[in-house]
Amino acid sequence: MKVVAFNGSPRKEGNTYEAIKIAAEQLEKENIDVEIIHVGNKKIQGCTACNSCFKNRNERCIIDDEVNEWIQKMKEADGIIFGSPVHFSDIGATMKAFLDRAIYVGSANNGLFRHKVGASVVAVRRAGGMQAFSQLNNYITYSEMLMPTSNSWNIIFGLKRGEALNDEEGIQVMRVLGKNMAWLMKLIEFGEGKIQSPEPERKAFTNFIK
Repeated sequence: MKVVAFNGSPRKEGNTYEAIKIAAEQLEKENIDVEIIHVGNKKIQGCTACNSCFKNRNERCIIDDEVNEWIQKMKEADGIIFGSPVHFSDIGATMKAFLDRAIYVGSANNGLFRHKVGASVVAVRRAGGMQAFSQLNNYITYSEMLMPTSNSWNIIFGLKRGEALNDEEGIQVMRVLGKNMAWLMKLIEFGEGKIQSPEPERKAFTNFIK
């Protein structure tokens, strides 16, 4: 089994990376491979709402950049981790641009990420962590992914590089998340072919103003 994790911080090995790494160590103990991809330092254009992904249905965004490669990595993985620092009580702009496009492409192609195990982690200096955590979880929910939990919200505190490693509770949260994610992935693998998954439904779109 494999997990692909996306680090949405501009800093390659800052506190967001540390949060992902703590969870990843628990996954690796369970013989689950983890690949960490640095997203936050890339130049990623936001979604242009052209709807070409729905017209073409070729598992690609019409904007030809690294996002298309990452979409395929998400498709091939059994589990996905989204990690972001907090910028103005929100996730990083590059991370949002990536997720807006990738998750929309997934929806346009019959739910590419449906029933994969998805988790979010957030690194924050002081406040705004819950809003960013909730926003990442919105992408997971929209994709019909299955979400493992921890013993608190998946937020770790720190400003300077490595400061998050002083957050004892945050470290435990990430460690428990990694354990629970591995457990859920193994449950899904064990049940495959034994328990039938619900049939996917074509997404309905309702406009409230006509």
